[in-house]
Amino acid sequence: MSARREDGSAGDANYGVIGVNYKRYRQPDAEIEKYLVEALGDARTVLNVGAGAGSYEPRGRIVAAVEPSAAMRSQRGPDRVLAVDAVAENLPFVNASFDASMATFSIHQWKDMEKGLSEMRRVTSGPVVLLTCDPDSLDRFWLNEYAPEAIAVEASRYPKLDRVAEALGGEIEIVSVPIPLQCTDGFSEAYYGRPEGLLDPGARLANSAWSFVAPEVGDRFVERLTCDLGSGEWDRRYGHYRQQANFDGSLRLIISRPLSVTTAD
Repeated sequence: MSARREDGSAGDANYGVIGVNYKRYRQPDAEIEKYLVEALGDARTVLNVGAGAGSYEPRGRIVAAVEPSAAMRSQRGPDRVLAVDAVAENLPFVNASFDASMATFSIHQWKDMEKGLSEMRRVTSGPVVLLTCDPDSLDRFWLNEYAPEAIAVEASRYPKLDRVAEALGGEIEIVSVPIPLQCTDGFSEAYYGRPEGLLDPGARLANSAWSFVAPEVGDRFVERLTCDLGSGEWDRRYGHYRQQANFDGSLRLIISRPLSVTTAD
């Protein structure tokens, strides 16, 4: 595995830079959280891999967290457990340590996704739950017109859903998660009906895609979107999103449950 960065970031994004004010922009969304809670079922012990500041960690359960970035670990509140400094590909737990495990917006950043998912399955006796994005659906978002480079780089980073399913094994369920209009988790599509939000440099910084494109891409995006908002062009073409309660974008929940074992008579 490649060497980790100065703050411990082990994936393709440098959270020592982009994670400084991450928690301000990326708050867990209650509507999205419902899908995760349901997928975790009645698991009493839960492992969160690539746990960041602790978004979506379930309440009322025994939680363990793994996060390699010191910048992200430092943003975990006093109500969150201390995160272990480790990576998905080498989880420091014995087999079947947890009833369930989860990873949110994380698997596309791992050095070796297959190994990381194998490790999650190794330490988990029940469901493995992943919140991720379908790379084939990212171009549904209007950002594809304004900054196609950002969409393209995200599509290249997020693994195909069938690849994730194959790596996980077990009984696979893939759920399309609607994105609410007032989504508090500021990933790019969360601003589908609030385009002004993406003019905030901090909001873009909290989305790792922007760190993989040239600065002039962001400058061009800001200039054009500002112009189109001012002229009414954005609203003429996309203004219906401002009243649309949910957006069917790329957000997916992938659930892997162990295969049922049957005993012959």
